[in-house]
Amino acid sequence: MSTNVAAVVTAMTTAPTIAPDKTTQVVKKTYPNYKVIVLNDDFNTFQHVANCLMKYIPGMTSDRAWELTNQVHYEGQATVWVGPQEQAELYHQQLRREGLTMAPLEAA
Repeated sequence: MSTNVAAVVTAMTTAPTIAPDKTTQVVKKTYPNYKVIVLNDDFNTFQHVANCLMKYIPGMTSDRAWELTNQVHYEGQATVWVGPQEQAELYHQQLRREGLTMAPLEAA
C-alpha cells in the first residue's frame, strides 16, 4: 500500500504545472475632459474678453468669441473650451493672467 501512495505522491509532484493564459484584453480608459469657464465681472470690456478668447483658445473665430462674450455677460458665464486637463490648465492660466474672471477648472 505504501508503494502505491509513494507512486501517487511522485506522480503529483512531477506533473507539469499549467499556467493560466494571460489575458490579452486591454481596457482603455479615456482621460476626463475639463471645462474652461469664463465668468462675468464688472471690469472687463466685451472687446477685451473677445480678444483674449481669440488670442488663447485655438481655432476661436471672431464670431464665436463674440457669441461667448455675450453669453458671459447675459448668462453670467460661458464654457469657452473643453478638452484634456493639461491644455485646459494652460488656457485657464493664460486667460486669468489677462484679467478675466475664471471659474475653477471642472471635469466635463
